[in-house]
Amino acid sequence: MTKTADDTFSNLIEDHKRILYKVAHAYCQDATDRQDVIQEIIIQLWQSFDRYDHQYRQSTWVYRIALNVAISFYRRERRRKEASTSLTDGILEVINTEEPDDQDENIQLLHRFINQLPKLERALMLLYLDEKSYAEIAEIMGITLTNVATKISRIKQKLRTQFSTLTSY
Repeated sequence: MTKTADDTFSNLIEDHKRILYKVAHAYCQDATDRQDVIQEIIIQLWQSFDRYDHQYRQSTWVYRIALNVAISFYRRERRRKEASTSLTDGILEVINTEEPDDQDENIQLLHRFINQLPKLERALMLLYLDEKSYAEIAEIMGITLTNVATKISRIKQKLRTQFSTLTSY
């Protein structure tokens, strides 16, 4: 790549670093793993930068690559951990250790419930909570707009049910 392309790529990473951190945090519990995922995402972005289709928004392209890399990393790490110890159940619980202790209990519960969702549902909720439109989510995830609306509605209902079972005790 040329110097101009290098600068353009650096600006792309700077403009969308929040997406990288958010996706890495959603799929990795360990800070070292998060850094590894971010590094892998940046490598994949770099390798496909020349093929970026300008008809799509950059954030959509970045999200799509970031989610694909994070999901692949999650699967690879899960298999590795399952093979290395029989105590691991293969589910990574994402807990933000950098958030203040006085965080609202309902928000903590919501994060815990979202972290228990299957990886694709977790990705949908990540995008939804990032206030992406259903059209953007459909484009990023490669599914139909109707499918996005249906899945998000079902996930919301699942989360409501989880909250209601806690409050009924």
